[in-house]
Amino acid sequence: MTNLCNSWLLNTDFQIIPEGKAIFLSKFTAMKKLLTLCLLSLLCSCANKALDLSGESTIKPTDFVQAFKPIKGNYTLADTDFIKKADTLKIGIKALHQFLPDSTIAQMVKNEKKETIYPVGVIEKETEKYFLLLVKSKKTAKLFVYVTDEKLKYLGFKELLNNENKDAYARSVSVNKEPTFVISKETYDNNNELKFSRSGWIFNAGAGFMIVVNDSNETPQNNVVINPLDTLPSTAKLSGDYIKNEKNYISIRDGKDAKTYLFFIHFEKNNADCIGELKGTFTLSSPVAGQFTQNGDPCIIDFSFSGNTVRVKEQGTCGNHRGIKCFFDDSFTRKKAPKGKKKHK
Repeated sequence: MTNLCNSWLLNTDFQIIPEGKAIFLSKFTAMKKLLTLCLLSLLCSCANKALDLSGESTIKPTDFVQAFKPIKGNYTLADTDFIKKADTLKIGIKALHQFLPDSTIAQMVKNEKKETIYPVGVIEKETEKYFLLLVKSKKTAKLFVYVTDEKLKYLGFKELLNNENKDAYARSVSVNKEPTFVISKETYDNNNELKFSRSGWIFNAGAGFMIVVNDSNETPQNNVVINPLDTLPSTAKLSGDYIKNEKNYISIRDGKDAKTYLFFIHFEKNNADCIGELKGTFTLSSPVAGQFTQNGDPCIIDFSFSGNTVRVKEQGTCGNHRGIKCFFDDSFTRKKAPKGKKKHK
């Protein structure tokens, strides 16, 4: 830039045009033009300066929103390409703590030293903003959406996609302008016929994310339920598998201390027309009673133990974890461990 500016100054005292007339340009005029050029260059440089989203300092809400590309109209992401849709800009865990509650971040980011957070896009509505985030490590990747009001007050979140499924299904999420998030999985059977399941989710300010569409041409036995807690330790008194059948069960595993337990519950009602599923942590209030609660989630579930039976019953609104025609309200019996087989340690 310096050489260009010096060259321009040396060659702009006068100019000869074809007609032989000379036009005199003063040094003052040339310097004004040069100053204008340099100022424009400086402004462009500032505009292109990368946002600092490390979280080491306070981030302006407008700057945080600016990091997400606007999403307008219909938008689709597949489990094979959603990683590529993220921005190269990284969001520090400290930055995320400025806008999201700790309990939500803990569910999104399992290992902050090995996982990196990237902005994917934002859907801006009149009263809400929907932020799409990618959380990625060397081997795993997950896509989340979290919702705020117009002032960026946190309202709720949901996982949309991940690359951890090892079955034959192709998964995707489609978002329309409402927005409704339609999570789909598709595969071809042995007769080369397409089999699919689709669930449409919307965010409700009073109930969180809830299912409004549930469409499938698969029979219930086609849907394999994977227990994410299956191999975790189960040495505590209440830990174990409580079942009715393979599609209706609770797995309870050891928590961080004697009063907390991890759990995964899956149930299917009315020939799988209504499905509920939730993974979380409950805390004991007595030796035989506990409760699941989570910041930002209106769902509250009570756990009551009696002998080899556990009863679950929802108190809050748990529509973001089940269909609209069924509830977390059932009893399950503890499964006996096979002879000679000890609990997971």
